[in-house]
Amino acid sequence: MRTNVYVDGFNLYYRAVKDTPYRWLDIAKLCRKLLPGHTLHRIKYFTARVRGYRSDPGKPTRQQVYLRALETIKGLSIVYGHFRSNKKEMPLVLQEDRKCLKASHALVYKTEEKGSDVNLAVELVCDAFRNDFEAAAIISNDSDLLRATKIVARELRKTIIVLNPSQPQNPDDRSWSQLAKYASKVIDIKPEHLAKSLFPKTLKDKNGEFHKPSTW
Repeated sequence: MRTNVYVDGFNLYYRAVKDTPYRWLDIAKLCRKLLPGHTLHRIKYFTARVRGYRSDPGKPTRQQVYLRALETIKGLSIVYGHFRSNKKEMPLVLQEDRKCLKASHALVYKTEEKGSDVNLAVELVCDAFRNDFEAAAIISNDSDLLRATKIVARELRKTIIVLNPSQPQNPDDRSWSQLAKYASKVIDIKPEHLAKSLFPKTLKDKNGEFHKPSTW
């Protein structure tokens, strides 16, 4: 079955690989393990370029190395959104034994990633209209994609597969269940899948040899 894969990069990162040894993840290798019998036609990876902070100035460099690794995958393209950062007054709540002791406000920088979920939804529906795939595998559990998956499954009669990035140790996290309404199958991405789907530590592209970040 000709299959396109749509990856919500930040959803995958925060739900499955953050603070794990699996951040050097080969998306194509993962999908081949999870989708035997499918022919990977395209992989579209949706993300935004992160910014460095005093606490972690090397974050953009590590991300760029990983994006470079992804670009070695045949048929993979990266679609960029953006970050927006604003000063915002937010409530500060101190609690003890679940009883509110004191509430005040603090001025904070609130950073939000914008565009990735919209870009994913648009590309998914557009590709379905163009008959670019028979099945679409979505790596995300973002319920904002519900309308797009409904259109593709119900109106365009395409197969939807949800590759759920929530870790099994979070049994109460059912946010993916909205997408499951229109999916023919939901497959949990488990640590053992991730462990067997990593890039080699050293890769080569048209610009030469490069390596997995040493301090990730």
